[in-house]
Amino acid sequence: SFLLLLFVFSNASKAQVNQALPELNQSIINYVQTVIGKKVDRGECWDLANQALNRAGAKWKFPTQFGVEINPKMDTILPGDIIQFKNVKMGDSKGQTWSFSTHTAIVYKVIGKGVYQVAEQNVNGIRKVKIDDLNYNNFKSGKMIFYRPTK
Repeated sequence: SFLLLLFVFSNASKAQVNQALPELNQSIINYVQTVIGKKVDRGECWDLANQALNRAGAKWKFPTQFGVEINPKMDTILPGDIIQFKNVKMGDSKGQTWSFSTHTAIVYKVIGKGVYQVAEQNVNGIRKVKIDDLNYNNFKSGKMIFYRPTK
């Protein structure tokens, strides 16, 4: 009965989180959940955002204006928001660095301020949707543009 209670509680908290999301963001997350581990279209990183936005009925401009630009330092970032990376360099406190010339990802879960799980594909040549950690606080240079999907 403890497991049942835990299951009921976890589903109740999921429902509360889902209710707080704008409809388009929720549609995008619902779509992402159906394609984790699968190749979307050609497997390019932006194919995932393209499909998610189109299936949700969002209005966006090709190739990478995925909605209304939002500021991660001032605005609340939500699951279903889209991130466009341009010549981004990241680095952590251990001295590890990594970079993206051009990349697109979808915020899948917000862990904390600037700390997210993102859905993405075409990472290190793997053309399937996967969930990765992203810490915006490790951002060093380039442009990381966050978009809120719009109708």
